[in-house]
Amino acid sequence: MPDLLAPELPDKQGERLTRVDYKQAFRERRTAIRSGEAWKLERLQHFEETGDDSREALRRGDWAAVLRLFEAERDALVQGTRRDAARGVVFHRVRVVETPITPYVQWELHWLRLAAECGHSARVLPASAVAEAEKVAMLPELVVLDDRTLYRVLYTDLGRPDGAVRFTDTGTVRRWSEYLRELYEAAEDVQEYFDRVVAPLPPPPPA
Repeated sequence: MPDLLAPELPDKQGERLTRVDYKQAFRERRTAIRSGEAWKLERLQHFEETGDDSREALRRGDWAAVLRLFEAERDALVQGTRRDAARGVVFHRVRVVETPITPYVQWELHWLRLAAECGHSARVLPASAVAEAEKVAMLPELVVLDDRTLYRVLYTDLGRPDGAVRFTDTGTVRRWSEYLRELYEAAEDVQEYFDRVVAPLPPPPPA
């Protein structure tokens, strides 16, 4: 059950990576996957992403530009799904959502809905579903690649990317892979969640 305590993940068992090193290692290991799965857990409710035009549009409060820029990504998302399928790869994403929904998460859910329409795998889990697991600490931001490598993705207090801690211990990676599968099974398809919860919302304020 998702409300069970999450596995331990002591940083001392991993290798600290800078932001640049993490991005390079992630790309290399993700590209190398054949006939496997990757998982991503997103828990924080606000990030300060850079170099993303639609994110900049959100900061300006230009919601029409956000939606237009998202739609312009459709072909690239479809192509990405086809490349993954050719390698036998499925990338699953679990997005934990608090209510009221933050402007950032509302922005991201619009993108995840589009990605799902293009064949990507994403589900939404209410924060209440992991409340028991978070009595000690909030769940981490995680990426698991092919049950072989786990990254605890790090951010500053302001939500800016700050590298990652890489774990390759087989037991640690396996335990977290199994836990993420449990969360995924308990979560709701992003398109269903979007239609029910997000679609009725007005455009978010600048954030």
